[in-house]
Amino acid sequence: MEIATLAPLLVIVLFGALAAGLWVGFALIAVGLVAMLAAAPAPPSLVFATKVWGGLSVWDLTALPMFIWMGEILVRSRLSSDMFSGLAPFTSRLPGRLLHVNVLGCALFAAVSGSSAATTATIGRMSLPELKARGYDDRMAIGTLAGSGTFGFLIPPSIILIVYGAATEQSIARLFLAGVLPGLMLAALFGGYIMLWSMLNRDRMPEAEPPADRREALAAAARLLPVVGLILAVIGSIYLGVASPTEAAVIGVTGALILAGLTGALSLAGFFDSLRAATITTCMIAFILAGASFLTVAMGYTGIPRELARAIGDMGLSSYALLAMLTVFFIVMGMFLDGISIVVLTVSIILPMVIAAGIDPIWFGIFLVLVVEMSQITPPVGFNLFVIQTITGRDIFAVARYAAPFFCLLVVAVAILSLFPQIALWLPGTMLSR
Repeated sequence: MEIATLAPLLVIVLFGALAAGLWVGFALIAVGLVAMLAAAPAPPSLVFATKVWGGLSVWDLTALPMFIWMGEILVRSRLSSDMFSGLAPFTSRLPGRLLHVNVLGCALFAAVSGSSAATTATIGRMSLPELKARGYDDRMAIGTLAGSGTFGFLIPPSIILIVYGAATEQSIARLFLAGVLPGLMLAALFGGYIMLWSMLNRDRMPEAEPPADRREALAAAARLLPVVGLILAVIGSIYLGVASPTEAAVIGVTGALILAGLTGALSLAGFFDSLRAATITTCMIAFILAGASFLTVAMGYTGIPRELARAIGDMGLSSYALLAMLTVFFIVMGMFLDGISIVVLTVSIILPMVIAAGIDPIWFGIFLVLVVEMSQITPPVGFNLFVIQTITGRDIFAVARYAAPFFCLLVVAVAILSLFPQIALWLPGTMLSR
């Protein structure tokens, strides 16, 4: 079958399967099967068995369930309530005051969960009722949460960076370190916007609360120290070269269990519940990776990736023009697919042309995650929007409107990262190896 006919057919099969409610992993397998039957001389069953096994038996992926489990343990601990009381005294003097708790809380929780949806849900259940009770503007409270919840994709340990590293055979340790400074930059952009908005909209800000007692504020802040210590142990062990990402994940799980045990925040039922939730999430991602592995080899048989790369190469685009085109492409994809699906579905096709354009694959991983973060707050399929809709009962398009300024800030972050790539590449370059 000609590529001009086959490519639209595969797109129709993919979106038809997704529209019919088929799981993403099985939808990718269905597209791969159609591609194999149409263009490949090899038997689909043999290729499927070989590629699925090869795609999932990757040592780097062993870090995935451990980091997911670490997040599930801490979700069930008292971290969220301690976070609000611990961060509030430090934001009370800033313009915007407690609105900054959403940004700082999401940044902190992202560093122990690795999941955007878990970050949004946990911080949202804690912060939105408090902000509403204290008279903060609902639209700004929801918008800051929607935007900041995307930190779970970028700030390590990021699940999506593990998936990208495994799919592209890049160092997950270097990807983790590459995400640190861009994550802090994004938090600074969000914080700056909150301060500017609060100074321009003083009438929509509540009256300042009396300053907290110094002793109580220090006691509340001290409850954050164990979690901060856990974050430093996980990231620091990778940076110093004393642990691989998989070993650091084990350190994280062990530390999370110790913290939960010492505080009495995790019952036996909660322990098994966290294990069950981590297993379900890991299996979901594994199905997507299995489908993507099969689809990748099937697409190789069709010749579509080669033709696409050649067509883009013939355009003579500069690296900036290529990145701008890819940004638009991923934003459109994000309107219909979740972040992990976007990465596993597209990276095998796009990475060769990116490397040919002279773009560092580690840097491109951070760029890709930043752009995919936008998919979390773009309707109709924005996972953060669904989470916040569940918490607040607001219409999903209303939540998307509240999140729009932070979507624009993500675009600004992508532009800054493109102009100054060392923001992502400097820290991995200083990493000590064993």
